Amino acid sequence: MSVTWTETTQEIAGCGLHLSRAGSGPAVLVLHHDIGTPDHLTFYDALAERFDVLVPHHPGWGKSQRPEWLRHPRDIAAIHAWLLADLDLHGVSLVGLGFGGWIAAEMASQAPTLYRKLVLIGAMGIKPPEGEIADQSIVSYIDYPKAGFHKPAAFEAIYGDVSVDQLEAWDIAREMSFRTAWKPYMYSQTLPHLLGGVRSPALVIWGDDDRIVPVSAGHAYAKALHNATLTTIPECGHFAEMEKPDVVAQLTADFLTQH
Repeated sequence: MSVTWTETTQEIAGCGLHLSRAGSGPAVLVLHHDIGTPDHLTFYDALAERFDVLVPHHPGWGKSQRPEWLRHPRDIAAIHAWLLADLDLHGVSLVGLGFGGWIAAEMASQAPTLYRKLVLIGAMGIKPPEGEIADQSIVSYIDYPKAGFHKPAAFEAIYGDVSVDQLEAWDIAREMSFRTAWKPYMYSQTLPHLLGGVRSPALVIWGDDDRIVPVSAGHAYAKALHNATLTTIPECGHFAEMEKPDVVAQLTADFLTQH
């Protein structure tokens, strides 16, 4: 089944927000990683075969404009919530990837009963009880994404010979990550205390070889949320939806379709 994606720009908070959308059915908002997102992923296509899938670029990332005032993932969460309101979408499920998982968790914590389901995949946002979130400021633009894959071949399958444009996009993404999530780096000191109010059932997914965010953070999310289960994927890194797209899409779709 071929999936047709449409691309639009939505004016939100004085910023042109890029949105890719495909499929039909229950609405699912997918929030991308701190390194941005490729235009097309097998994972997105797989979800779009069963759902109305929305993939916005975070403000300041990719094809979205940068609001100069933006300073925190909670600001990004408010922008994406505004997007859903403008599109008049209800009963939306959130799927957050890495840094996008933090944003999804912020959205859910601010509206505890609004979202139908919550899927967090290798999510930042909580200080890991054991280990540390990898500091991208001390490695190269290419070594950080590479560290997020269990197998080098999986990185090459997505990015191939990395282009100058891709390196530039990673540079901009890194700058935005530091602008919004620097002190403390990649976690919130308040979010863990607010997650207990979330009533949306949650699925927490982690690669068993996540060298970016330790799996202890996944256990912390599962414990903090009111109704959550944790599933780990063998031989898989941080970018689980890119490395094991079929497995992650199946887990996600099965969870989202459960009553």
